[in-house]
This record gives sequence, structure tokens and C-alpha cells, in this order.
Amino acid sequence: MRRKGSEMTKLHDLKPTPGARTGKKRKGRGIGSGLGKTAGKGHKGQRARSGGGTRPGFEGGQMPLTRRIPKRGFTNIFREKIDIVNIRDLLRFPEGAVVTPDLLYDEGLVKRRDAKIKLLGKGDMDRPLTIKVHQVSKGAAEKVSAAGGKVEVI
Repeated sequence: MRRKGSEMTKLHDLKPTPGARTGKKRKGRGIGSGLGKTAGKGHKGQRARSGGGTRPGFEGGQMPLTRRIPKRGFTNIFREKIDIVNIRDLLRFPEGAVVTPDLLYDEGLVKRRDAKIKLLGKGDMDRPLTIKVHQVSKGAAEKVSAAGGKVEVI
């Protein structure tokens, strides 16, 4: 129930505010309806015709924005997307664990199950782990081996 002023309004009594819901415009139903004859389109002109009007983005003959803006560079469609994992993120795993891409996905460190993964060296490693990733930075490899672990490149 909702309190409205001093009286209680029940769910089965709820109604939209008067004027909030208006009826559908019934065009072409005689001159008395206010939308007869030309059906609200005025007289002649491009927008009065069937199929009339301009396409999206048309600026009245002015050079369109998409053509005015300078174009630079290109998008490499063959680019491989690589997800990044830092050493500090691996501290949640117990000592001696084997960290695989599937395990990283299950822990939420990687967004896609089929993602290629690169290990970066931000943070400190304090336990030996076996880490299986697709790429590894030099600094990350040194920190893992210094902690007694090893990195396997898939």
C-alpha cells in the first residue's frame, strides 16, 4: 500500500495521472477531427510526399559532419587482443598452485575464456607459483623465478 496524503491507496486502485496517457492520433478521418485532408503534413513539399523526408545525417546539402572530419590511421582487423594480468593479482593463489588461463578466468582476472594472456611485473611475488600464460614481460619472469616459481609460455 502507498500513503497518499492522509488516505491509503491500494495497488488495485492505482491509475495514471489525468492527461498522462493520451489517445492515438487518428489521421485522415474528416476535416472536423483536425487531422483530416492533409493529415497534419501541410501542403505539398518534400515531407508531405509518401516516402518523403531526408535520410539520417542529411544536413540540407551542407557537407556532412562525417565527411568534414579529417581521417587518420587505420584499424588493423587482424590485431590480437591480449588481456593483462599483473603479479600482484596472483597473490590470491596458494603456494605451489598451477595458474592456468582457465583458472584466471574462473577467478575473474580475465574477461574472456579464450583470451591470450600477458603477465606483467607490477607488484611483488612472495610465493612459488607455476604460471602458464601466452606472453610474459622480462621483469615479471625475473620476479617469479626469484620467488622460486616458474613461468611456462603456452
